[in-house]
Amino acid sequence: MPDELEATVTYAEAQDAFVVRVGGDIDHESAPQLEEALDLARLVGAARTVVDLSGTVFADSSILHVLLEAQRAHRACGTFMVVCGPFRDIVRRLFDVTGTEGFFVLTDSVRAAMTVPDPAVGR
Repeated sequence: MPDELEATVTYAEAQDAFVVRVGGDIDHESAPQLEEALDLARLVGAARTVVDLSGTVFADSSILHVLLEAQRAHRACGTFMVVCGPFRDIVRRLFDVTGTEGFFVLTDSVRAAMTVPDPAVGR
């Protein structure tokens, strides 16, 4: 792909949440970076993991696979995971075309992701 942007995956703890920020082009070569960060997020034990895709310029099915597996793992250990943007068209389309948007809690910002109620609380 011409003009490919290097993938970046960074993370930090904030307000009882583990925030993973994803930037650049995420594909099969860079998706393991995201997978490692999301595994760490689960192990840290924060009540919430926020996956910020606002800096993601390109994403293929690799990122979707990682997010789906992470969502399952987070649910299994009782950790709430939120995926946020604002999403670029290519990322939004990936959720729409695959019909997976309903599997995730999606918000338009990190701020919203930090405050959206966990649907599992109160059940």
